[in-house]
Amino acid sequence: MNAAARSGSDLARQIVISAVVFMIIAAMVGVGLFGGTNVRELQGGALDADATVLAPGRSAFSIWSVIYILMIAYAVWQALPGQRARDRQRRAGWWIALTAVLNGGWLLAAQFLTLPATVIAIVVLLVALAATYRLLVIVPAAGWGDRLLMDVTVGIHLGWVSLATVANVTAWLAADIVPAVDERTQVLWGVIVLIVVALVGVGIAVGTRGAGLVTRLAPALAMAWGLFWIGVARLTGEPHTVGVAVTTFVVAAVIVVAPCVRVPARTPALVR
Repeated sequence: MNAAARSGSDLARQIVISAVVFMIIAAMVGVGLFGGTNVRELQGGALDADATVLAPGRSAFSIWSVIYILMIAYAVWQALPGQRARDRQRRAGWWIALTAVLNGGWLLAAQFLTLPATVIAIVVLLVALAATYRLLVIVPAAGWGDRLLMDVTVGIHLGWVSLATVANVTAWLAADIVPAVDERTQVLWGVIVLIVVALVGVGIAVGTRGAGLVTRLAPALAMAWGLFWIGVARLTGEPHTVGVAVTTFVVAAVIVVAPCVRVPARTPALVR
């Protein structure tokens, strides 16, 4: 690619700003600022804190403010002249813009479409975030700007959406697919799903080996944040279940510790 074409490509990539603006507007629609219904009241309340045993308490959703602030900061930073021609920006910028659009798309799906549509939207968002984060691990950060505004931004987004996907799918199954079950069965399935969440968190830690600790911790902390508020909601609200609450706290601890564990490199066996 010649210099002129590359410059045009770099400028075109700045659509990330438009993508983030779209995401923010969709968020405003999602919380009802433009006269719509707040997300927690949509879909018959299936996405509210008391919908299932795996629904996070309402305070958990304050993490969106952190994600939006970091995304706005990234959009401004990546548009600076010094960032436009960087290989890491060129390779990851399109993906981060895509995650912003998909984020807004989930909110619009929740507001105007059906519960199954929100499941499809959040799964697609999760896949895009995982691909973006993997790319950031493969292309190492070159300073604190990269670590904070790219790795931490995408990492927190990935960690939260990983947990939100579980909550969203559970809400859909409880509302449309699985008939009403007794409390003991709900607790059993809640604990089983939380074990799967623990495996996902450990899997993310394993998949990011070689990256810096800040990069590895970002998704873990976001997942732990959501798990903590699931536990709080199960102890203080409905449905009340101590078993699920205790499990969420244990899983949160496992997920935070996993990125901090250093696995020693394998020593090649001596040739006899």
